[in-house]
Amino acid sequence: MAYGITVKQDTGGSRVEVQCEHQNALVYIVPAESSWVCSAELIHAHAMAGFFNELTRLEDAKIQALMQKWGIYTRERALEPEGGQSNGAGG
Repeated sequence: MAYGITVKQDTGGSRVEVQCEHQNALVYIVPAESSWVCSAELIHAHAMAGFFNELTRLEDAKIQALMQKWGIYTRERALEPEGGQSNGAGG
């Protein structure tokens, strides 16, 4: 059994398998209203980053408490210029 995060793509979208010995979930990501701008190969990254960015902008105490309970923190970052490469610096 492969633990960790695995992305599987097909013509309908992406499946993100997230599992360890204590938890196991499958996240389905399909084309939607806010993901049309991204390529099919990166739709999972686009949708997950956008979802977490919008979720944290809600500033809802229940959401913040749940994220803290699970140790999930997210920070929106500046986009790289098109065709640009990351310089490897933390961020």
